[in-house]
Amino acid sequence: MYQRTLNLSQSLNKKSHFLLGPRATGKSWLVRNQLPKAQHFDLLNTSTFDRFLRRPGSLYEEINSPLVVIDEIQKLPRLLDEIHRLMEEKRIRFLLTGSSARKLRHGGTNLLAGRARNLEIFPLTSLELGKDFDLLKYCNFGGLPIVYQSEDPWLELRDYAHLYVKEEILAESLVRKVDYYARFLDVVGQISGEVLNFQQISSDSGVPVRTVANFIEILKDTLMAFELLPFQKTKKRKSIAKSKIFLFDVGVGNFLGSRKSILDKSPTFGKAFEHFIIQEVRAYLSYRQLDYPLMYWRTLGETHEVDCLIGNEVALEIKSSEHFSEKMLSGLKALKEEKKFGRYLLVSRDSIERKVDQIEIMPYQIFLDNLWGGKFF
Repeated sequence: MYQRTLNLSQSLNKKSHFLLGPRATGKSWLVRNQLPKAQHFDLLNTSTFDRFLRRPGSLYEEINSPLVVIDEIQKLPRLLDEIHRLMEEKRIRFLLTGSSARKLRHGGTNLLAGRARNLEIFPLTSLELGKDFDLLKYCNFGGLPIVYQSEDPWLELRDYAHLYVKEEILAESLVRKVDYYARFLDVVGQISGEVLNFQQISSDSGVPVRTVANFIEILKDTLMAFELLPFQKTKKRKSIAKSKIFLFDVGVGNFLGSRKSILDKSPTFGKAFEHFIIQEVRAYLSYRQLDYPLMYWRTLGETHEVDCLIGNEVALEIKSSEHFSEKMLSGLKALKEEKKFGRYLLVSRDSIERKVDQIEIMPYQIFLDNLWGGKFF
């Protein structure tokens, strides 16, 4: 296994935390390796779940450590009342792991407001993979540990997709018509990284528009997808008002979208490369506890676009090309006229670093080194 960026001990020295992340991102491994002395309760264990379901107060009686881990807390949100009491009366520190924010939000997480912070865990990053990082491999199969290390990653992705539907959707009773949701997932895989169009998704999947909107929320609540909101504060050019949707992992998006064997320099590689860079930025901001919103900008008529806007700090255009062309700067130049961002960057696979009209052109390897080295924020 790889050394992860998150330091749970350091975080828990200050406060209790929720540790949220999709299944198979490495929550259990991280807890076992970083918190070996913590008292551990796993709600996937039937006897443990049944015991606390019948009598939540049992937790108060069984605690014998100042540090307690409870896995899959979303399975029993009512236990949060008891956790709240233990925090107040015994000053117990908790790490509460989960793979879905949906039931927590509806089950009373507000009871812990201010008493427990949120941590997220993501697929493996380029920093964590170190010398094992391979761009083409990552753009094909993503960064789930069990997938990246597998001899047959496509089969692992297939099993993962089936596990998600079974464990998160069926077991948690999040949808009434699983066949609808399965068809919806196929379409979402195809439009990962694209502007959300509920009507088009409905037409392609045969799922009613209102149901599509609900399914998108389920995807986000189960941490399987995230949105890039549209940036609309430009004055010279009007921008579109729809969000983009991304699956949480490049490989999962490829599997659901039936994009198998992505070749270097192909259009699908360009799409996966953009997804990968945005995924890295998102993980970095979360791991460093930086509260910068991620957005994108596209003008009406799609004349100009910038792929990723990070707070008011960085406007980032992402190209998979190995050869720089000034045409790549059109979106950044148009946005730069608005004077809204501190830096304007083009990240590509060109090996030469340069600056054109105050826009930085940066090889992706240097960009990643600077990102994880804290040189942008």
